[in-house]
Amino acid sequence: MAKTVGKTLAGLAALAALALGGSALAGAASNSGTSNTGTTATQPYGSLPPGGPPRDPSRGGHVGRNGQRETPLSGDTATKVKEAALAKVPGGTIERVETDADHGSPYEAHVRKSDGTELEVLVNKDFQVTAVNTMQHP
Repeated sequence: MAKTVGKTLAGLAALAALALGGSALAGAASNSGTSNTGTTATQPYGSLPPGGPPRDPSRGGHVGRNGQRETPLSGDTATKVKEAALAKVPGGTIERVETDADHGSPYEAHVRKSDGTELEVLVNKDFQVTAVNTMQHP
């Protein structure tokens, strides 16, 4: 009888170990599509530059060659930059408006045309468009 009880306990222990292992595998499988890296990618602003982290629109754009970080625009300035950009690129969709760190303009608007073309519209301090550049992504 002691042998039977021992075998039963050993069998139950083995089943418990299998159940625990199976539950761990199931948990891992259900979490395989997620990760927590501490950064968030947002679209459409979240384009990944080669080797770079996702961009967070609340922190502004890239850092220009001059070391200045582009910062998001708000309020009347943002409204005026958007209006100037859309007047120059009718039917476009404003992706974001921010300060400009690369071209000497105080402001820029990133605009997507209906065909998917991405444009950078440079706007001066008088809210006049000074240039429209097609974005080149590597």
